[in-house]
Amino acid sequence: MVVPRVQAAIASAFGEEYRGTDPVVRPSQFADIQINAAMALAKKVGLPPRDAAARIVEALDLDGVCTEAEISGPGFINLTFDGTWIEELLNAETPGVQAVPPAEAQRVVVDYSSPNVAKEMHVGHLRTTVVGDSLVKVFEALGDTVIRQNHIGDWGTPFGMLIEHWLEIGEDSPEAALLVDDPSAFYQAARAKFDASATDEDGFATRARLRVVALQGGDQETFAVWQRLVAQSKRYFNAIYSMLGISLTDDHIAGESSYDAHLAQLCQELEDRGIARISDGALCTFPAGFTGRDGLPMPLIIRKSDGGYGYGTTDLATIRYRVRELEANRVLYVVGAPQNMHLRMVMATARDAGWLPDTVEAVHVQIGNVLGRTGRS
Repeated sequence: MVVPRVQAAIASAFGEEYRGTDPVVRPSQFADIQINAAMALAKKVGLPPRDAAARIVEALDLDGVCTEAEISGPGFINLTFDGTWIEELLNAETPGVQAVPPAEAQRVVVDYSSPNVAKEMHVGHLRTTVVGDSLVKVFEALGDTVIRQNHIGDWGTPFGMLIEHWLEIGEDSPEAALLVDDPSAFYQAARAKFDASATDEDGFATRARLRVVALQGGDQETFAVWQRLVAQSKRYFNAIYSMLGISLTDDHIAGESSYDAHLAQLCQELEDRGIARISDGALCTFPAGFTGRDGLPMPLIIRKSDGGYGYGTTDLATIRYRVRELEANRVLYVVGAPQNMHLRMVMATARDAGWLPDTVEAVHVQIGNVLGRTGRS
């Protein structure tokens, strides 16, 4: 839609013989797109590039499509799209394209986004969010029943630190508002206090560790603060989802805390059936086909030596729940590529336990790392 308007403006400014001119559309660091046609037209029309660009902008009809056209540098035209136009374009039904149900519609569970409470969503979360939501819409267009699962990080050791920090600063303090406005700053402030008091027996770090025990033990005051932290983070998540046009809502949240009550029984079942055994004090499974550099079987830790649970435990609980309770035919994990080995071991253990039958397909939709200038993610 933009290209014909630019070509019409060029024809209006310089004559019909120039209507077929390539607008030379490029990405712009200052707007949504950049039109570079004036650079190539300048000599042909006998004008400096900026003057040629000004003539194009003057003749350009942007109504309903762009909110701004600005000339920069030697003659670049930067265009900023109208958000309403983009939304209408995305929501418009494409003529001739209809949902075509497969021979047998499936129940597809898609695990994506999965940010952490009290932390900023980084670029990896944004990628899985966008890719996952795109897959959801494709499956729905094919006639499948799609179940969104946002497996947020809302449980575990860091929450002792975060809850203790919240209690110290107070719910109405400016620092507490950072949980929505700048989650990274809130988390870093708590972490700084924790690290600074690591050797103080009566300091913040000690109180934070005790707060974890209180949370896992069901202490009402601690649990109430935990609920506030989660609620504040949901506001932040939803603001990001709204900006990106993502279909996730609070109804799709199934965080780590959802499975906490089932983890002990899950471990016991695996141990009773001989699928898991104690190794160096931890309860582990050793699915076939996974070996370390030393050639020895690689463990999937499902209960740590201190009695705590990790990602292996909660991921096994999620896959069991999605097959048993959500009756999934397919389960997609839109998760970063570095988690591939972990997820394959979880899936293998789930199949050994009978929680993931051969009739159910489990797929890791791998999202590659985004590397900075130093080459690190």
